[in-house]
Amino acid sequence: MQERSFSFHSPCQIGAGAQQRGIALFVVIVFVMLSMLLALWASRTSIFSEMVVGNDADYQRAYEAAQALLQDAELDIRGQDAGGSPCTPNTSNDKVCRRNPSIDQIPLEGKDVGKLLAELNAANTSVNPTQCNNALCIKREGVQDFWNNADPSRGTTLGQMTGPTSAGGVVGARYGMFTGAQLGTSNPILAETAAGKGGWYWIEVLPYSESSKNAGLIVDASGVSTKNYLALNLLPSVVYRITSVANGRKPGSMVVLQQTYARQKLKD
Repeated sequence: MQERSFSFHSPCQIGAGAQQRGIALFVVIVFVMLSMLLALWASRTSIFSEMVVGNDADYQRAYEAAQALLQDAELDIRGQDAGGSPCTPNTSNDKVCRRNPSIDQIPLEGKDVGKLLAELNAANTSVNPTQCNNALCIKREGVQDFWNNADPSRGTTLGQMTGPTSAGGVVGARYGMFTGAQLGTSNPILAETAAGKGGWYWIEVLPYSESSKNAGLIVDASGVSTKNYLALNLLPSVVYRITSVANGRKPGSMVVLQQTYARQKLKD
């Protein structure tokens, strides 16, 4: 007679094995999901960092463009070229050095100040309500942040302050327009010429009262207004307020800089 052996498994043992295999699958799924979440978090962090770096780089380009426009306006006031030498109109562009007599000139003598301001005031019409022509302006007494003064008829926020004038000139000046400075490739914002893009500068002509030079507004340590710490030596008595605006390459990116410049008479 052959002997046969039989083995039996209890239901408890079979259930325990199945339960162990189910837990392992659940743990694997949890780790896969955590890995996916970490990968998504890392990608979002990387994209956010790139956006921050891109926005900062665009702001820096716009800031440098606005600074270059301020310097260009100073050269325009002093009648110098980009290298700081006396501006010589040796090009075919009659705007360089403001050599065209029909272009508003930087006042060199006291009698020229009143004439310029009268001409700018006469240019203030309903077509050109900016009181500016060829980047020279009367002191603004209305809206000071004119770069936010939208003009729907011109289609751009700065349309009123950057478009042409009824006298055939321009309201705001582009980089190198009156100095002949070369744009180059260092900053693409300065090379932008489309409406609403790039940068401009404006020069407000502010007459400086002769009587204010000795008005005792600045005093010495003892409180006696006998010392003149602000020897302006102005000729003519004019202070210029320069405003530059540069639009970045990204939508909504803009830098506005403003400074006051006094052209002093150099001693012989």
